Amino acid sequence: MQEPSLILAIDTCGPSGSVALGQLAGPHLEILGQIELKGRTYSATLVSAVDDLLQAADIEVRDLGGIVVVNGPGSFTGVRVGVSAVKGLAEGAAVPVIAVSRLEVLAKKSGVSSAALDAHRGEVFLRLERPGSGPDELLAGAPELAAVIPKPDRVAVCDEAAGVLAAAWPEARLVATAPPLASDALALAGPRLLAGERVDLAQLDGHYLRRSDAEIFGKDVIAQQAAAELKGA
Repeated sequence: MQEPSLILAIDTCGPSGSVALGQLAGPHLEILGQIELKGRTYSATLVSAVDDLLQAADIEVRDLGGIVVVNGPGSFTGVRVGVSAVKGLAEGAAVPVIAVSRLEVLAKKSGVSSAALDAHRGEVFLRLERPGSGPDELLAGAPELAAVIPKPDRVAVCDEAAGVLAAAWPEARLVATAPPLASDALALAGPRLLAGERVDLAQLDGHYLRRSDAEIFGKDVIAQQAAAELKGA
């Protein structure tokens, strides 16, 4: 029988976040604790929440069998805080890490293969199951949604993405689901971690699907400055 393994999961991608600690023995998962985090507080509360979970279980980071990180898509700041924290925890204690998409966690939780999350600006982060080629994840506004063929019959939603999809795909059934938590990510990715799947920490990054505002507007400013310089030359 496989020895039980303690797995930590961290999700700071959404409007609220969470950390969870579970014990996994074969297919059996027991959630030992979970702490939910308020949005916009992750940098101040994440590490202390992890410490609280570990202390409650009377273990240290080096006792973990692995860490699951939800690395996006979602808030740029939230994703970066979570990924950076996981890198710091894992590197110091030589703990294996696996990354999972928040869209995949939502899809798994709902039992539906396609899922969408609000990306603001009238856009959604979208996960589509492509026959013969596996899942595809993308940032989609009205033009991209109109171009999807065939459109999925059912899509899991947990936020304002429902309104965007209802307008673009009136025939699709939107499956309302509670927002995914770290415990859901643990249930999805924990068995993969124990099966040997892991990510190289040097390659671990956020799964953003869109550029940050700083990148977008920063490039616009640079372009404007260059145009002004050329005009004045």
